[in-house]
Amino acid sequence: MFQVILDWSEAWVLLIPLAAYLLIRQQPNFFKPVLIYICGALFLNVVGDVIADFKRYLPGWMQTNLVLYNVHSFFRFACFIGFFRLVPRFGFVLFRIVLLITYITLVLLNYLFLENYFDKNAINGNLFTIEAYFLLIYCLLYYLSQLRDETEDFRQNKEFWIVTGLSIYVVINFFMFLFYVPMIQQNELLAEKMWSVHNMAYILLCLFITKAIYVPLQPDYRV
Repeated sequence: MFQVILDWSEAWVLLIPLAAYLLIRQQPNFFKPVLIYICGALFLNVVGDVIADFKRYLPGWMQTNLVLYNVHSFFRFACFIGFFRLVPRFGFVLFRIVLLITYITLVLLNYLFLENYFDKNAINGNLFTIEAYFLLIYCLLYYLSQLRDETEDFRQNKEFWIVTGLSIYVVINFFMFLFYVPMIQQNELLAEKMWSVHNMAYILLCLFITKAIYVPLQPDYRV
């Protein structure tokens, strides 16, 4: 039963920040991309979990959810890039533009030469690794910008909790994404167990987003 709950955690855990938002609707402008992510991810993850657990009852073309994970990767990256763009006091504008261009270039090269994002029978570990790597860089840039501005207490900033949750998620999963395809090839059962690590990191991400919702608004936030 615990494993079933954990397997479905990608879906139900998103209800926690969503419920918190419905209670506290007044959030800063930079929270909008995060809210869009929560709603979109809830849809993608519910559909993906339904396909995974009930594929025997579905037509042949709907019996795999791997393409949905690729869509989720692109969607998550786009939403959090939108979040970082709206975060106040976050510099490194030119460097962030270079990072975005580099990400797009690597994703295209990966598609052209290494992975087919529309392959229903293969998980795209390189795509997830690229996403985690670049999101981690964005998180580190945020922390550097706060240190540069000599912020006295990070914990009073809503964006700090979101970035921290995202940092934990990408740090935990970076190496798992990097070696996940070889892991499947060598030991598929171990790979399935390791995905539970991803789900636990995802739970932490959603809990940190929920924490951010409850942090009081700062005077300089644009609502």
